[in-house]
Amino acid sequence: MVTLLVATTLDPASIGPASALLAMPGWQPGPSLQDIPSFVNGEVRLLKHDNGIVAEDDLDKRWEEATGEVVDEIMFFSRHTAVSNRPALTVHPIGIPHLSEGDIPPQGGKPGWAALPSPRVGPWLRLLKKIAETHNLIPEFEVTLEGTHHGPVTNSPTLFLEIGSTEEYWKRQDAAQAVALLVWEGLGLGGGGSVGNWVRNDNRNKVLLGIGGGHYAPRHMDVVQKDGVWVGHLLSGYSLPMEDPGRSKGETNGKDIGGTWKQSIKVALEATQSAFPGGEVIAHLDHKSFKSWQKNAIMAFLAEQNIRVGKPDDFL
Repeated sequence: MVTLLVATTLDPASIGPASALLAMPGWQPGPSLQDIPSFVNGEVRLLKHDNGIVAEDDLDKRWEEATGEVVDEIMFFSRHTAVSNRPALTVHPIGIPHLSEGDIPPQGGKPGWAALPSPRVGPWLRLLKKIAETHNLIPEFEVTLEGTHHGPVTNSPTLFLEIGSTEEYWKRQDAAQAVALLVWEGLGLGGGGSVGNWVRNDNRNKVLLGIGGGHYAPRHMDVVQKDGVWVGHLLSGYSLPMEDPGRSKGETNGKDIGGTWKQSIKVALEATQSAFPGGEVIAHLDHKSFKSWQKNAIMAFLAEQNIRVGKPDDFL
C-alpha cells in the first residue's frame, strides 16, 4: 500500500512544495508512468507531470496497473485562486457531485462524482495551522478548509493542498516549505508516527459531513479546528442547487424542490461513508445559509438517509 503525491511543473504552487519535499532525505528515482517521472521514499511515491493538475485522471489506478503497487491514498499540490487575493493555505476534498450528466466540468472530474475524502483532511488542517504559526506565516496567511470542488478523477481517498491566492504567493518559498513539512510530518517520513490515519475502532469515530455555507466553510471550520474531529465532504451552498417550488412561505414537500441537491448530498454521503468504514457520519449544517424551506427539505432528506444532524459538541 503506497501513498501517491502528485505535482505539476506548470504550477509554481505545485512544484514548489514538491521540490522542497524532494530536498529532504531519503528520496530515490522511481519508475516512470507513461513518461511521468516518479520519486520514491519508503511507501511514498511522488509524480511530477507537465499537464494541468486537474487534467490527469485515474493516476492512482494507472500507477497500480503499471507497478502492481496498490495506492492507499492520493494527494495533490496545487495553487489556489480567490477574488480576495488573500494569501492562504488550504486543504480540501474533491468532487463535483452536484453536476448532471452532460454538464461540462469547469475544472476536471466527472459530473455526479465525488472522490473518497481523505481521512487526513481534518488532522492535517490542524497540523498545517501549527506549522504555519511556527514559521510565522500567520496572520499573513489564512489556513482554511475549502468546500468540495473540481477534479481530477481518482479512485482512492484524496485531498488537495493549495497555496493561494496570487502568483506572488504561489512562488513563496516559505509557504512551499510549510506544505512540504506538512506532508513530511503527516506521512511520518521523518521517522515519527503519521498523522490522520483512520482507525475504525477508535472511540472518536464521528465524521463531519458539512452542508451549506460559503466556499471556505466558516461554520464547519469552527468545529474542525477542535482536536479529534474527522472531516468528510463539505458541500457549499453552490453544490446544493435547489429550485424554489414557489411555496417557500408555506409547507413545502421536498419532492417538489427541483435541482440536484439530493444527488449532491447522496453522492457526498456515500463517498464519506466509504472513506470512514465503521464511522458515524453526522451532518453539520450552516443553518443561517439556508432559507427555512431549504433547511426543512435538507433535514427531511437526511432523516430519510438515517443521517442525524449534529451540533458542534456532537463531534467531540
